[in-house]
Amino acid sequence: MKIKLLLISFVVTLSAYAQNSISGKVVDSSGHPLFGATVGIASVSLATITNEDGAYTLKNIPEGKNVVETSYLGFESKSAEVVFSRKTTNKNLTIDFSLSEKLESLQQVNIQGKTEKAKIETEGFAVNVVETKEASLRNIQTNELLNTTVGVKLRQNGGLGSNVQYMLNGLSGSSVRIFIDGIPISIYGSSFSLNSIPPSMIKRIEVYKGVVPGHLADDALGGAINVILHDGTKSNFNASTSYGSFNTFQASVNGLYRFEKSGFTVKASGFHNYSDNDYKVWGGQVKHIEIDGSQTPITARRFHDAYQSTGGMAQIGFTDVTWADQFLVGVTGSDDFKEVQHGAFMTISPYKGRFLESDALLANLTYLKKDLFVKGLDVNFNGLIGERNRIVNDTVDQAYTWKGVKLQRPDFNNPGEVIDHKYPWGSQQEGGPTLLHINRKVASMRTGVSYKINSSHKILLNHVYSGLDREDTDEMVSLLENTFQQTSDLYKNVYSLSYELNAFDERLNLNLFGKHYRQKVLNTKPVYNDDQSEVIDEVYKSDKDYNGYGLAASYAIFPKAIVLTSAERAIRLPSEREVFGDAGENLIANLNVRPEISDNYNLGFRFGKFYLQNHGFSVSTNLFSRNIQDLIGLPANADDSWENDELVQYANFDEGTTSKGIELQLDYSYDNNFGLNFNFSRLKLKTRNRRGQVVDVPNTPLFTINGALRYSIKNFIQKSARLNLFYNAYFTDEFSYKTAQGTNVSGLDAFLVPTQFIQDLGCSYSFPNEKIVVSFDAKNIFNQAAYDNRSVQKPGRAFYLKLNYFINKF
Repeated sequence: MKIKLLLISFVVTLSAYAQNSISGKVVDSSGHPLFGATVGIASVSLATITNEDGAYTLKNIPEGKNVVETSYLGFESKSAEVVFSRKTTNKNLTIDFSLSEKLESLQQVNIQGKTEKAKIETEGFAVNVVETKEASLRNIQTNELLNTTVGVKLRQNGGLGSNVQYMLNGLSGSSVRIFIDGIPISIYGSSFSLNSIPPSMIKRIEVYKGVVPGHLADDALGGAINVILHDGTKSNFNASTSYGSFNTFQASVNGLYRFEKSGFTVKASGFHNYSDNDYKVWGGQVKHIEIDGSQTPITARRFHDAYQSTGGMAQIGFTDVTWADQFLVGVTGSDDFKEVQHGAFMTISPYKGRFLESDALLANLTYLKKDLFVKGLDVNFNGLIGERNRIVNDTVDQAYTWKGVKLQRPDFNNPGEVIDHKYPWGSQQEGGPTLLHINRKVASMRTGVSYKINSSHKILLNHVYSGLDREDTDEMVSLLENTFQQTSDLYKNVYSLSYELNAFDERLNLNLFGKHYRQKVLNTKPVYNDDQSEVIDEVYKSDKDYNGYGLAASYAIFPKAIVLTSAERAIRLPSEREVFGDAGENLIANLNVRPEISDNYNLGFRFGKFYLQNHGFSVSTNLFSRNIQDLIGLPANADDSWENDELVQYANFDEGTTSKGIELQLDYSYDNNFGLNFNFSRLKLKTRNRRGQVVDVPNTPLFTINGALRYSIKNFIQKSARLNLFYNAYFTDEFSYKTAQGTNVSGLDAFLVPTQFIQDLGCSYSFPNEKIVVSFDAKNIFNQAAYDNRSVQKPGRAFYLKLNYFINKF
């Protein structure tokens, strides 16, 4: 009986301990979180370290009087006294600490430990980590956030919802792979893209230039952009809405709720975007055609360019349980609608009546577990399977001018009368009327296993599979033709094996990896035989495999001066759009396009962040070189033989292509209230034209500069409120979207995209409770003409107002 009573007493005591917890944040006097601060109760040997947000949690605190202490190198320590008893109703206390700097330590403050951003950026790869916490409060797109990153150039064909490509060190298109949590974004379809994912849903963005680590395990030749969504397990809720120029409305909501006892977790997010995109354009072929055929240059509003997208993701499962860190199953759904104003170029005859509709419905599964079975063995799995659909609608034969009115011409049968001018092919695009349905069944799985042998050695094995079955049908062709529609299948497997070494007291980091690529292509196209008597299948098959390899290394000369180098033999397999085409984007198929092969090299340095009293600064630079075989591009840019200004086709540049350059970034801060960021990228991207002359690869900006200023005013109007002011500037040097074919360059001026200098202003106001933030942004404040691809003009001056509401815990 005594033993039983003793056990009962012991269990009751344990349960009392388990019910008591303290959580909160540790910040500096400016309100910025302190990462790596120690928080503990010395009397019971209980301690923890704050995370990147300055947050901490102490659990299993015994009853009685306890003193919670916090300390951070270079700051004054603080403590707080708490008392827990059986009568205490609130077993989960919140205590926040604000620490002040020690006067004798202002000359230099050494931060112990590294943030996740610092760890990734010092592994040896040419990589930048973009944090979205501040951007999520403003009315800026994820794309715009990437556009401020050194070495990254956003290439967009117009306003919200238009086709976007990302250029890294001169390479763009499918040479740069985009991932969401390691899953290729192409699987989600056009209706779920970086255009539509709000920054509030994103934890960070990793931008790898040239050399891509093995754990991403994909065929990214020019680099990779990996978007990491929030994966925390703390209950939270965030909602935002904004409205601005061109009748642009955007809203997003995301939240997570976790049941503490069971670990059962519900996670959901959603977004909605709409814009008329009716901004003004001018110059080039923006002209009004009179009845007599004369042409008058005008400033016109885009009148058929509206965009709408809606989507969301819902997941349920378990987090932070014994058998899984995350086990979530769910569904992702999205749809969008996009009017098409013109073809690949802004021609003198705009469209009105051509539009695209897309939707996607995908089931997803996520499983993550660290220390599975044995310490150091980590596994992760992300899978998607579902369908994507697209409709291309083009059945209007009426011609229009840039004034948005019908194009008319004299009626020669009735002198003095006019008639509407209609296209003889019966549609806006010259291909003829179409109601094309493109149906895709897609699947993607990413699997990773890593084993940490000890603190110095780690091995990783990763595999990515992508599969696509595509069928095209057109309601505007005959039943017989639809009966014999082509099918297109594409399957890709990429395997990678990596070894990581950490030595010399963590001064040396080494990553060696090898990759194996395999792609299968099957295209079946029914065609009539020579005498039109029967239909036969024209079958194209391809099954090829390739090998690649690489390394990345970094060495800390001293703690805040690091040299980084990386190299890779990279393979980039042709994408679905390049092989099978996409009528919605005016692309025609090319089944014979070959993979790109490139030798990529990087050499970089990182200095800082150094502190001198209240001044902090860091500098990083990177030299890069790419030697590319069979670069995939648009012959419309590389070859005079392509004359169609509406349709384009991807093909290989037969000659070798080289890309060399330098990029530099400077960051400066003062007293955590003022911040300056400056970066530039200068490159040479060369190939040979048909005459054997070495020329610039067309349609590629070769010199870009980005600058940003931030100033924060504490206690503005209200105590504990904060006003943040922002300024951004983007400079892009002149470039041509047509290849020079000889020494005579007369007439090429018409194909020059002029020098651009775009400036934005913004501000945000955070209320004292930190739950509500209001922001205002003015884009392109001087209304300069802005271009990216093939001289397609982007929006001018615009204004946006945004409201954010969020709860960090409940």
